[in-house]
Amino acid sequence: MHRRLIAPGALAASLLLAIPASAASYTPGAPGIGDPYYPAYGNGGYDVSHYDLRLTYQPRTDELEGTATLLATTTQDLSRFDLDFLLDVSEVRVNGAKASFSTSGEHELEITPAKPLAKGTPVTVVVRYSGVPSTKSAYGFSTWHRTPDGAVAADEPESAWWWYPSNDHPLDKATYDVSVAVPDGTQAISNGTLQSSSSRLGWTRYNWRSNKPQATYLTTLAVGKFDITTGTSDGGVPVVNAYSKDLGDNDGAARASVERTGELVDWLSGYFGPYPFSSAGGYVPNTTTGYALETQTRVYYSPRQFANGSNTSVVVHELAHQWYGDDVSLKGWKDIWINEGFARYAQWLWSEHEGEGTTQELADYTYASHPADDVFWTVAPGDPGAENQFDAAVYDRGALAVQALRNEVGDDAFFAVLKGWPKEHAYGNASVDDFRTFAERVSGRSLDALFDTWLFQPSKPGAPAARGAGLAKSAVADRGSVALPTSWRKIAATDSVHSGTARGH
Repeated sequence: MHRRLIAPGALAASLLLAIPASAASYTPGAPGIGDPYYPAYGNGGYDVSHYDLRLTYQPRTDELEGTATLLATTTQDLSRFDLDFLLDVSEVRVNGAKASFSTSGEHELEITPAKPLAKGTPVTVVVRYSGVPSTKSAYGFSTWHRTPDGAVAADEPESAWWWYPSNDHPLDKATYDVSVAVPDGTQAISNGTLQSSSSRLGWTRYNWRSNKPQATYLTTLAVGKFDITTGTSDGGVPVVNAYSKDLGDNDGAARASVERTGELVDWLSGYFGPYPFSSAGGYVPNTTTGYALETQTRVYYSPRQFANGSNTSVVVHELAHQWYGDDVSLKGWKDIWINEGFARYAQWLWSEHEGEGTTQELADYTYASHPADDVFWTVAPGDPGAENQFDAAVYDRGALAVQALRNEVGDDAFFAVLKGWPKEHAYGNASVDDFRTFAERVSGRSLDALFDTWLFQPSKPGAPAARGAGLAKSAVADRGSVALPTSWRKIAATDSVHSGTARGH
């Protein structure tokens, strides 16, 4: 073997020739998408358009094997990028070539492709993985919920890390194909529509598809033994509901509530416009959690939501999110009011529909029932802070702000805003400021002062503001003179719809 000697200067010159002139512009994608509430959530440098998840799950041992294929496009010259994930990875490929990978932080999977990726490049990322999700935790918590016959992935603001690698922030929405093999006699439920199912050698594979953009936290997986019902609403929306076969005494109340999904979707369409997705429905697994969650098209309900009997109010709340939160998703987690204030207001509308208290009566009581020194008023729904993201004030004061808006602009403009917003930002993301701008455009009014008073000031709006927002004199003057609406306790019982989620909200 003859070894050719190269002078140092010539070596340097040859290396320079081998490296593209633009190589210096290739940098790692950020390990967070830039949300101040959750700095490590999501990632920079790329945008995902589709997730294809092919999974095998054994309920008895909680073992999950998967291959995730992500279709994405780079948004910068990219030398390396992160995915949010916790399970054990055996192989990563980027555009067909093996990529190196490592882990960092609490939930970061760092991927270095064989070749750097120029901005605007279509990218196919394949991740092979396995693990026992219930053994994994991050920041001291888990969002993977074991049940007697399987498991459930449903939580907010994070749940994907335990079962698939993702860019875990609502800003990066994508379509999904979720294919899950489970032992015969067990079902796998996810979002969207069931495309097909087939059995082979003791295993049944279920293939679900979400064909509209979906935030990662709105993706769900439920494995267990379910009784599944199907139907179609009067408005033509396919409905798929599922109930664990071991719900016990809560079974009847759960069915009496969730089976009204089609009726309630049609009713909400009258306020919010056409239902935005391919199917609707909900599922009630045998979990010990206490919350419900608006997982897109297939709402998650805890059995505890039905411990006191039927609960159509919580079903209205979660279905309202299909427009406010799912169809139009928040830009940053500080924009949570757009999700929760309007979902709570939908409950107020339902109360009025049922003759159990008008929206104005509920607004009056909300204002009157919290004295000025109540900590309730220190939470600003327009930017509550991560620690108060699911505080009762975001819901109740948030709905009060919606009623104040209604009284300020009048019913014609208000209901035009209510229905126009999901159309204006369909399948996208928007902020509180975007909503104010839209409401100003529709109503022809300046709303800066109203939004600041009702959403952003950490104090109770004073009597002049309350009267200006249309609250009753009795509400402004004296709590004792405001009658308790019949629906109040029923609605208050759903304050826990997100209580007890992964971060303890």
